[in-house]
Amino acid sequence: MSFDDLPPLREVIRAHGLFAKKALGQNFLFDLNLTAKIARSAGKLEGVDVIEVGPGPGGLTRALLAEGASRVIAIERDERCLSALAEISDRYPGKLQVIPGDALKTDFASLTDGSRPVKIVANLPYNVGTELLIRWLTVEPWPPFYESLTLMFQREVAERIVAEPADNHYGRLGVLAGWRTRSRIVFDVPPQAFTPPPKVTSSVVHIEPRSNPLPVDGSKLARVTEAAFGQRRKMLRQSLKSLGGEALLAKVGIDPTRRAETLSIDEFVELAQNI
Repeated sequence: MSFDDLPPLREVIRAHGLFAKKALGQNFLFDLNLTAKIARSAGKLEGVDVIEVGPGPGGLTRALLAEGASRVIAIERDERCLSALAEISDRYPGKLQVIPGDALKTDFASLTDGSRPVKIVANLPYNVGTELLIRWLTVEPWPPFYESLTLMFQREVAERIVAEPADNHYGRLGVLAGWRTRSRIVFDVPPQAFTPPPKVTSSVVHIEPRSNPLPVDGSKLARVTEAAFGQRRKMLRQSLKSLGGEALLAKVGIDPTRRAETLSIDEFVELAQNI
């Protein structure tokens, strides 16, 4: 199935010699039904600027444009993919802007002029996905420049993002995501959907910002969660020693013998406020 008159992705990859590079965390999606499903998971795209990270040969890019995105701004580090993306740009004149470069060095908030809502939709390269998400969750000012994030991660990372206290997957990511956003897993994607197939199942996660999260310095919250979950089997008086230990816990009224996974997000925020 093709929703545009461009060639199937397998042909595109053959024509441009695009084998996936492990060093870039690449796993290409060939199934255009699947890329369309990811694009639809982001909600209505008409009148929206979509930022995509790591478009590769452009399967998701094509779906985003076919679903009516006003503009797609794609950041691609792999120069081999630029000629394939240029063909999509020719098919959708003025609607695709490709920025060659490293997503970790990109100022995302400056990519659009603010005249339209912004959504970030991406099959993130595995090696930068978590780091990018943490940056988007701790961005200032808040509410952020984006309306939503629709992102693909390894299933295990997705479970950590949506985890709540006492859940086995609850940790630093769950606290940071739960503090400022609401997130849910939309659907899973089996390894065989990718080329090359990864060893694990992937999941698409949809994340929407909360308008009034508890006020706290995001870097302090990151420090508290890193210390607490870095030694998650230990009691908090031990794992938080470097940040004040028992004195900090007494200030907030938290039992020093508790462990990190038992704390609510509000309690983590209170600890961060009192560092």
